[in-house]
Amino acid sequence: MLEKMKVAVIGPGVMGEAILSCLVNSHICAPQNVTISGPEAERNQHLQDLYHVQITTDNGQAVANADFIVLAVKPQRFNQVARSIKGKLKPDAVVLSVIAGIKLESLAKALDHANIVRTMPNTPVRISKGITVWTTTESVTEAQKQSTIDLLTTLGEEVYVDDESYLDMATAVSGTGPAYVFLFMEAMIDAAVHLGFPRRIAEQLVSQTILGSVEFYRLSKDHPAKLRNEVTSPGGTSAEALYYLEKAGFRTAISRAILAAYERSQELGQGIQTKLDSSKE
Repeated sequence: MLEKMKVAVIGPGVMGEAILSCLVNSHICAPQNVTISGPEAERNQHLQDLYHVQITTDNGQAVANADFIVLAVKPQRFNQVARSIKGKLKPDAVVLSVIAGIKLESLAKALDHANIVRTMPNTPVRISKGITVWTTTESVTEAQKQSTIDLLTTLGEEVYVDDESYLDMATAVSGTGPAYVFLFMEAMIDAAVHLGFPRRIAEQLVSQTILGSVEFYRLSKDHPAKLRNEVTSPGGTSAEALYYLEKAGFRTAISRAILAAYERSQELGQGIQTKLDSSKE
């Protein structure tokens, strides 16, 4: 269904371009049916040259005939963007937000529009390997949900939830998750270099080990604990390394880090909501 729709992407930043790239490169949308709107004409022109889409600096013009509108702006710009498109959306258009911290109710009120999709993607969507957790307002139809799935699967995998609170949890797990993985990789690489490997070889060893381990886990469908036990021989090197990690509080540190990210996500969301409310007074 998305193939026949007109799509507008408001916000030509990193996430906006990632979505634009996936839409066009997957051939799910014809470039001539996609419009990107941003304040910088030079940036817009660059994206047009790359993806052959329509461009404009007028948000209202971008959304006027759009069936699907992607809001990919920073939270502090939302009020300005909302004012520029309010009253210009088609009644049956779907607005998909990738704006962190702004809840469905606030999006719907600011835009005076009922059909809202709120998402939490992560950075691997830039190579169509991400995962996006999403939810919707009640007015979004099953057909519109299917179109949302069509869009989100161009970015990687998608998980629908019917409870909006799960998006704060997803922020802490999958949204922030790549940062945990990159830090873990960095620590392993540095340790390998410390042992004596050239950095180039250390990076190759670590990246392929993580990639292969994840693929093996997904293909085996076994619990990670079972796979870990299979490579942990009594009194062996893995047993020694894992003993040290447990003694150092590795598992607890990960759990506490995710909890801290979750609590911070809630704090930031509340702060954004307070600013939105005060701007309306």
